[in-house]
Amino acid sequence: MMDSILVLMGAMLRIATPILFGAMGETLIERAGVLNLGIEGTMLLAAFNGFVAAQLTGSLWIGLLAGALTGGLLCLLMGGLSVTLGLNQHVSGLGITLLASGIALFAFRILYGGATTPPALADSFQPLNPFPDTILTPVFEQHWLTYAALVSVPLVTWLLNRTTFGLRLRAVGENPEAADTAGINVYRMRYQALILGGALMGIGGAFLSLAQLGAFAHGIINGRGWVAIAVVIFGNWQPSRVLAGALLFSGVQALQLRLQAAGVALPYELLLALPYVLVIAAIALVGRNISVPAALLKPYRREG
Repeated sequence: MMDSILVLMGAMLRIATPILFGAMGETLIERAGVLNLGIEGTMLLAAFNGFVAAQLTGSLWIGLLAGALTGGLLCLLMGGLSVTLGLNQHVSGLGITLLASGIALFAFRILYGGATTPPALADSFQPLNPFPDTILTPVFEQHWLTYAALVSVPLVTWLLNRTTFGLRLRAVGENPEAADTAGINVYRMRYQALILGGALMGIGGAFLSLAQLGAFAHGIINGRGWVAIAVVIFGNWQPSRVLAGALLFSGVQALQLRLQAAGVALPYELLLALPYVLVIAAIALVGRNISVPAALLKPYRREG
């Protein structure tokens, strides 16, 4: 029984890793007043570019950098549309998801033809094992990127609450007019949040192709970007609570996989839907108590 629980906890952490990277990036962006619905496509293209870069160069680190750069550049495009031009953030984000997804799948066909999946990487990031041959091995035998995702939570908390940058970012997301009056460049802060958040999203996508799977497939992201947005709302834009939301979803996802493997007499469609239903129910329960950043979705235009 204990072994099963520990294995389940280890699977929960692995599943949570890309969601947590994406959610931390989305938290930074939304706290600056921008809703980025392009996260799903951003993570997909980052996973693809990271995989191709690693395959061509033989370096997983270059692949990871390519994923981060992909995320930053796509969020830079989001900034051009929503911050500079002031276009609708919903439409801009969805457009980026469609664009990035289309580019990834088109490039996949160009490079790999009709293959169901491209050749796997010769090597991928391997899990660390800080507690070999102990009862804790199933929990802590994780990729270093999993530990990096967990460390990103206190780092983002510190950045938002303990630094001048974070104070300015939150001011821009709550009252950009007052922030501008105080001498804060609203456009610059939003762009900085988008680029930093996009890099985290890109790393989350690259984790899947460079570490967890060691390959790229069309459905590699499988809705994780949308889940990241949902757990940001569930966490009320607070990194520690966002972590709780990511672990909640991932724990149920790991459980349903175990139930399927055990042959539980339930329709597999119901088991697949269970984590998403739980997230929707959790958001519904906390929905009345969330405090949305006041300037979220509102384009800023400097007067005069």
